[in-house]
Amino acid sequence: MAPSRDLPTDRLAIGQLLVRLLREFRDDLAVPRADAGYGDVREVHFQIFGNIRMGGIRLTELADRAQLSLAAASELVNDLVDLGYLTRRPDPADGRAKLIDLTQRGQALMADAGGRVIDIERRWSAAVGERNFAQMVRTMQRLLDELDPKDSRS
Repeated sequence: MAPSRDLPTDRLAIGQLLVRLLREFRDDLAVPRADAGYGDVREVHFQIFGNIRMGGIRLTELADRAQLSLAAASELVNDLVDLGYLTRRPDPADGRAKLIDLTQRGQALMADAGGRVIDIERRWSAAVGERNFAQMVRTMQRLLDELDPKDSRS
């Protein structure tokens, strides 16, 4: 393994870049939530919203996608059910199982968040240049597709 002194000096290590950009993204995404009527959503809830799937998802898959324990995911889902963003319903494929799905309020939050993401991407693209931003996003997607082919978008 290469010592840290062998890393490039003109940039942070990849892990630091990813963590800090994710923090910037989440902070930027969260800024207007109270003004938009979502002041009851906490940052930790982003782990759930960022991994929910339209049409419903089982808790075990949601926990796996969010990289949370089943207990932690269940607690967050319970919070969001109580706040009116999520609902549980029987899984038509297995009556014993439940699917977690967005309520109308949850769908509205996700739609508003989608608009916010578009705004963030526009600003980040303007900051580094449209071509550079587009190339960075393509490269990141390609890397994810290679590292996790089962979840590939290609």
